[in-house]
Amino acid sequence: MSENLRIVLPQWQGGMNQNYRIGSKILEAIVPESSQTPTLHIPVSNVAETENDKIDAEKTLLKQMQVTFDTLQLKQPKRVITLGGDCSISEAPFDYLHGQYPDKFGVIWLDAHPDISDPKTSHHIHEMVVANLLHKGAEKFNQQVKNPIQPNQVLMAGLQYEQLRTMDQKVKDLNLSYVTPSKLVNNSDKVIEWLKVNEIKHIAIHLDLDVLDPDDFRSILPAEPGMDRSQFGAAIGTMKLEAVIRLLQDIGSVSDLVGLSLAEHMPWDAINLHNGLAKLSIFK
Repeated sequence: MSENLRIVLPQWQGGMNQNYRIGSKILEAIVPESSQTPTLHIPVSNVAETENDKIDAEKTLLKQMQVTFDTLQLKQPKRVITLGGDCSISEAPFDYLHGQYPDKFGVIWLDAHPDISDPKTSHHIHEMVVANLLHKGAEKFNQQVKNPIQPNQVLMAGLQYEQLRTMDQKVKDLNLSYVTPSKLVNNSDKVIEWLKVNEIKHIAIHLDLDVLDPDDFRSILPAEPGMDRSQFGAAIGTMKLEAVIRLLQDIGSVSDLVGLSLAEHMPWDAINLHNGLAKLSIFK
């Protein structure tokens, strides 16, 4: 058993975008290493079974999430760093961590989107992961989560609240706490206040990199070269990397950071180079 464990989980079927696999590989190279933090690679299928019309790759995702949870149960780390992959990567680690810290545990979802839909409004699990953790999402995923959280244990940070879609309305229905990007530009006060008011001691943070401004951080989906962002179809993040790093530091100064997930890394230059080279016969 180690204090910390880093898992590489290139799960892409939650958003049905294989480019997240390359993003996961590059995150593994970027994220600081430590001799005290071993790295484990969670096996992820190259294919997605889509026999279920309601949820893409349901069977594949359930299996991969179970493997992730079982691996953590076996290794019993106190802290988990998860490198993905789409936003569904946080489901099993956060479920595990809540089991380890049943009291005074909270989740900060640092994302431009709340990922709180259900099969009525989406067929992608990466848009339902928070709902699943609350037992308000897809039935089989709800059942798989052993340690569900309550609405008062979740804070949406960096959320583009004014651009909530039909699939995002559980934010309002469940009266979830949220902090918009404009409140995080100069300080982290609103987030720290939430931690103190709710007496959160152990915190797991999901960092969807698309909370960032694509002009400030270009390895995210809406920073695709040549994209007309007015046609993107979802809210685009506005936070600066400097502010996000400050926020993470501030959270860690007042609470025990037990989980950190980095999701939806989309390094376009690397992806385009890879896909271009794959067309050459020498790589066949």
